[in-house]
Amino acid sequence: MTPGARTQASIELLEQIFTAWQSEKRFPADKLLEQYFKANRYIGSKDRGAVAELFYWILRHKALVEWWLEKYSQELSARMFVLASLILRHDYNPQTITSITKDSQYSPDALNETEQKFTHSLVRMDLTHPDMPAHVRLNYPQWLDAHLQESFGDNLDAAMLSMSEQAPTDLRVNTLKTNREKLLGQLQKEGFDCSTTPLSPIGIRLTRRAPIFTSKYFKEGHFEVQDEGSQAIALLVDAKPSHRVIDFCAGAGGKTLGIAASMENKGRILAWDTSKKRLDQINLRLRRAGVHNVQTHVLESEHDAFIKRHKATADRVLIDVPCSGSGTWRRNPDLKWRFTQKDLDEVRAIQQEILLSAARLVKISGRLIYATCSIFKDENEKQIETFLNTNNNFKVVCAKKIWDKESPADYGDDKESYTPYFCVNPHKDGVDGFFAAILERLP
Repeated sequence: MTPGARTQASIELLEQIFTAWQSEKRFPADKLLEQYFKANRYIGSKDRGAVAELFYWILRHKALVEWWLEKYSQELSARMFVLASLILRHDYNPQTITSITKDSQYSPDALNETEQKFTHSLVRMDLTHPDMPAHVRLNYPQWLDAHLQESFGDNLDAAMLSMSEQAPTDLRVNTLKTNREKLLGQLQKEGFDCSTTPLSPIGIRLTRRAPIFTSKYFKEGHFEVQDEGSQAIALLVDAKPSHRVIDFCAGAGGKTLGIAASMENKGRILAWDTSKKRLDQINLRLRRAGVHNVQTHVLESEHDAFIKRHKATADRVLIDVPCSGSGTWRRNPDLKWRFTQKDLDEVRAIQQEILLSAARLVKISGRLIYATCSIFKDENEKQIETFLNTNNNFKVVCAKKIWDKESPADYGDDKESYTPYFCVNPHKDGVDGFFAAILERLP
């Protein structure tokens, strides 16, 4: 593809997602991208990468680009977003943009006089400007101000700037088939630039993006692609080979597979979800990973009568509840623009319902692990506080103690060292935002 054709493809993609948002369709950016490339199979892999990179950059910096458009153009079309981004990123100067509109029949229409004036006005401009309010400079919807201030306080700038960066690719080593040291060497021999992850003891991180699914070791089930924060959630379940574990919101099975490896393919895992489409994805992954201690079931809802049959039978119950997905903004920047206060209120209600329903499954001295990929206290600490206020037969188990077996069981007056919940974020941990609370059922 010519530079002009790449630019036109980016405009078309942005038009599609803007149209979806205006019609209140919650179409994810990654699915839209996948459909676009399927419909345009002539686009090669290198060109797909370039188009996708610009598309996601605009979604990550949407507020910034929109501010410049409102200042100098007043036109908020997909075309103007792309033109402004190419100048603000210093990809092209106005003269080059004028030339690429003529480099092929697939290029954008030639710039009119107004557009030429606009592109020249942005030359030598920095991406940020002193007049920008915080929510513009840091790229998030203004309605999230209070929620983000509550979560990060003085660290808001660092937290949100890290959310605008591209997330790394992490792999979870399948310990049923190999170990981290062995797989690391094998991947490096295949030409992948990678190293061990700092947080997860079973993780490998790619230093740069690469076609990792072409690896023979992926095809043989030696690893899965999974952020190391997500890997940590599965490890916090602390499942033993003799345990009966219920993965209540199993989805496509990423954490189910991690738990199965922790259990050495022994015991029993019940993987449930309300979406048959998501749950069906597990079977192929189970076979590839060599896992055979998992049984799947599609629930009608969190109130399904099927759940009662398993009352007080589980040693561990993991509920990776539906949430805002705010911890994954690096990977899914469109989420912050298509998620609303109404959505947050609705998902919080669902989270409480799942908590109450799943709590029935835990046997005495068993544990309920509540997890989100959210950075909002409303979905995390406050949900646990609400649950415990009406369920005094559960207590919080210190997540740090589960993660680090050397941590003291009793912190005494050293409250600063006491971390009851597991909480990681991109700006301080280099991983997606995750939260987990471990609750133990009392006699």
